[in-house]
Amino acid sequence: MAVGASGRDIVVPLRLYKTVTVFSTLIAIVSILGGFVLLDRGTQRATASPEDVNLLLVAVGLALIVGGSAVYAFSTRFRTAGMGKSKDDTAEDSDNG
Repeated sequence: MAVGASGRDIVVPLRLYKTVTVFSTLIAIVSILGGFVLLDRGTQRATASPEDVNLLLVAVGLALIVGGSAVYAFSTRFRTAGMGKSKDDTAEDSDNG
């Protein structure tokens, strides 16, 4: 494992990249959907009065949404050696025009 030129990307073998991409996307999707389901139940489909809101379900639902988003965001830092340059890398020549 090596840190990429931008300092943020992690260069890994292709097999590990595929595994990280598949499982992190799966975890993110399940977490975010589960979070919205719990949020929906906690607020009784957004029809509950403030006294009837189940704060525990709402808090767990929001935590799942944030957690799923974080998993996806951190998984995008992985790269393979054969992938193109990072967007932040300005070493590319501009042949535009």
